Amino acid sequence: MELFPILLVAGLLGLVCGAFVNVFMLRTPDGLEFTAGRRKCVTCARPMHAKDHFPLVSYLVLQAKCRACKSVIPWQYPALEIAMMLLFMGFAYQIVTRDAGIPFFARDAYESIGLFARNGLISMLLLPIFMFDYRSSVIPDRLSIPAMIIALSLNAVMGVDPITMLFGGFLLGAFFAIQYLASRGTWVGGGDIRLAMVMGFLLGPELGMFGLLVSYAIGALIGVYLIVRHRRELRSHVPFGTFMVIGTYIALFFGNSVVDWYLGLLG
Repeated sequence: MELFPILLVAGLLGLVCGAFVNVFMLRTPDGLEFTAGRRKCVTCARPMHAKDHFPLVSYLVLQAKCRACKSVIPWQYPALEIAMMLLFMGFAYQIVTRDAGIPFFARDAYESIGLFARNGLISMLLLPIFMFDYRSSVIPDRLSIPAMIIALSLNAVMGVDPITMLFGGFLLGAFFAIQYLASRGTWVGGGDIRLAMVMGFLLGPELGMFGLLVSYAIGALIGVYLIVRHRRELRSHVPFGTFMVIGTYIALFFGNSVVDWYLGLLG
């Protein structure tokens, strides 16, 4: 099967999943909250028309404005849909190129489909976690706990050693739990602990630690930049969950190559 049709289907699926996730998130002046039912305008609270629910297309057709009140539609909605599209395309590309020359639905078909399903379902929880922590500085349990279950169960279905995944989750979780106890909750929050466990359950101990190191590196660089630009003070709160989500994806896409390269240097 050609690469382009696979990427096209994966991208469209990602857009649809991103739009589905957006239905359950409502942007407010103070952050984000969960919502239910039809998607509504955040300004006039009128339900959106059915024809305005097409992922990304509706945003462009409406020129980023509500059809009823003409208020600006928050950029986070199309951004999440685009991010989901690119991630799904990246997952598909990673799977196809890993089995280069092998038909997509031939050898290891269940493993390929399971890997894509795992990463896709996790993304439908990780990206909202990113948005919630970025906007509201909170990591909801109703997102992190299902992510733990999905990571563990689908890894087990694909034949990954559950002991290894459990060890990775509790290792990363314990790392944050120690910081939480030592600082009495001022350095990290309970949501960070659970998100760290998601990373460990999903990636295992080696890739999980790599993802965590990347998270700290990115967080430090952005933190220094914001302080230098006088947009943050040294004691300002930083939504570290956003960096953990980024670190998770870097580990998913590049972790194995980097870890293998590093181990090769060690001989």
